[in-house]
Amino acid sequence: MQVDRDAFLASQGGASEIKRMSPEAKADALEEYMMQQLTAEGKVPRVADIEARIETRPYRRGVGHLFVPAEDDTHVKRLPPMPANPTLADFFLLRFLTTSNHVLQSANLAMKNGVSEEIVLACLLHDVAQELIKVDHGWWAAQLFEPYVPAQTAFAIRYHQALRFYPDEANGYPYPVVYNYVFGEDYQPEPYIEETYKMVRQHKWYFAARLVTVNDLYSFDLDVNPGLDQFTDVIGRHFKQPKEGLGYDSSPVAHMWRSIVKPDAPL
Repeated sequence: MQVDRDAFLASQGGASEIKRMSPEAKADALEEYMMQQLTAEGKVPRVADIEARIETRPYRRGVGHLFVPAEDDTHVKRLPPMPANPTLADFFLLRFLTTSNHVLQSANLAMKNGVSEEIVLACLLHDVAQELIKVDHGWWAAQLFEPYVPAQTAFAIRYHQALRFYPDEANGYPYPVVYNYVFGEDYQPEPYIEETYKMVRQHKWYFAARLVTVNDLYSFDLDVNPGLDQFTDVIGRHFKQPKEGLGYDSSPVAHMWRSIVKPDAPL
């Protein structure tokens, strides 16, 4: 869900009031605001309620951000051209426009919490595939990055999606209340998600994927706006940038990067 920053500030009495809040109070206020925006009726929807809205929408919920207008627009915007040999930084600057602030905050929180650089990188990359597609974004993102990142990073990215539906309060992850509004209060994960969770729960890298969810949930803070330069060294040590540019090397996922480069291509 995209949050209108100005509308949120106004709902809380302005920026000065927000600054007086503790980080926990800010997180609670943001979650409450999001829940109010998610349902016009002011009640928690059920799965059937959400499914009933399908034919009222101008596009499907699972489509990537690059392919639909922002919530307050009626048309998409012209995208700036990409350089001939685009780097990961170029994608953050020119294509990951909807997801970048969220993942930067997630990675910033992970870094503050002292997790390994491989997991900081996972937090930095875990949601950017939603620019391309939202459905099964964990799997899509892992495939997108797998040729270029450590195996544990790709694992954490892939399986954070399944783990987010299963609380692990001993490790700091309660079930997100906002998911009741996104998926419905009676939502049950599909069998493949359940089986994936069971597998990952027993895996040696379970905690790597779990750390992405822990540093994902409360990563939004209006007073924190980290930049990509904070993670330049982490990217340099752990991301294998192809000299031809992402989308133009011999990688089996190059076409996915080209789809992000040129989302206006008709075929």
